[in-house]
Amino acid sequence: MSTTPRIFTPFTLRGLDLKNRIVMSPMAMYISDEGEVNDFHRLHYHKIAMGGAALVMVEQTAVHREGRITNGCLGLWHDGQLAGMKTLVDGIKQNGARAGIQISHGGRKSSAQRAWQGNGPLTEEDIANGEELWQPEGPSDFPFAEGWPTPRQMSLEDIARLRRQFSDTARRAIEAGFDLIEIHMAHGYLLQSFLTPLANRRTDRYGGTLENRMRLPLEIAEDLRALMPKDMPLLARLSCTDWIEGGWTMEDSVVLARELKARGLDLVDCSSGGNLVRGATNSSLARGPGYQVPFADRIRREAEIPTMAVGMIHTGAQAEAVLAEGKADLVAIGRRILYDPFWTLHAAQELGHDPDFGHWPQPYGWWLEKWARSIRAEGNTV
Repeated sequence: MSTTPRIFTPFTLRGLDLKNRIVMSPMAMYISDEGEVNDFHRLHYHKIAMGGAALVMVEQTAVHREGRITNGCLGLWHDGQLAGMKTLVDGIKQNGARAGIQISHGGRKSSAQRAWQGNGPLTEEDIANGEELWQPEGPSDFPFAEGWPTPRQMSLEDIARLRRQFSDTARRAIEAGFDLIEIHMAHGYLLQSFLTPLANRRTDRYGGTLENRMRLPLEIAEDLRALMPKDMPLLARLSCTDWIEGGWTMEDSVVLARELKARGLDLVDCSSGGNLVRGATNSSLARGPGYQVPFADRIRREAEIPTMAVGMIHTGAQAEAVLAEGKADLVAIGRRILYDPFWTLHAAQELGHDPDFGHWPQPYGWWLEKWARSIRAEGNTV
């Protein structure tokens, strides 16, 4: 019987082989100019790849300029942004990881403050400091929350245009060399706002019933699957529940996951929240370690599709338990991997999987193994 911890076993998704089960969760950095990659992004993502994660997910990337959440969000809405993205992909792969990208439209949460400015609607002071304000768009002319701008309700022509934008961005992502694409259907952004009755008040074929509210996300999944290489995985991040009465539910997510699977989706990235509150998840709910793991577990079992667990997974032992108990196929590490870019390699040490630093970059591993031997010779532990 293998003694290799589950998180350090390989995983294959469609035609993509991952060396372990650890993923860097996509997290917006809000530090781009006109959607372009800069030195910060390169240092940021290449460092995480060096730290041992099998898959590095590049942050939410806008399919249209007005689909940015903030003025500082990455984009891939025109060919001029390709060269910068290629440098990200090349560096991620050169440092031993696979590269994924999350593509999205911010919807009624677009044209907002950068996170450290307050994560709310732009103020007069923000605009005076150079931030651009534009009118967001959404399924209905219903603002995200009090004080936020009223979005323009999308017409059928707008919806058709959005589908083309997702497809064009996906083609660029393929050209840039990404190994997989994730569609952002979570956290109150445009596609999730079509899904939830909290935001979607339409009366046409894109609103009302669950079938109608799912229509646009499913159409985009179909569009992307049709243009992507057959061996390239397609993922979706879902808010499995709004955590708000009358909103999107876990039962709805199971139905959506089944429909996405039928259209060629390969894995569901299971998050939650994001509607009618500040930030990505509902700040009023009681969060604790692994609080979103049950979503990945249930979708994996009931929709019979691979899942990724996210949310306050802090230690290697905790991640190992999620996988060993069959609750998910991959584990995504977010803020913890910002705190410790070498989280994956440290987890291997924690679980006794790499006592001699053989998994570290060779220039590091040589020094660290020598350092560890000297410490052990003195009767101490590393």
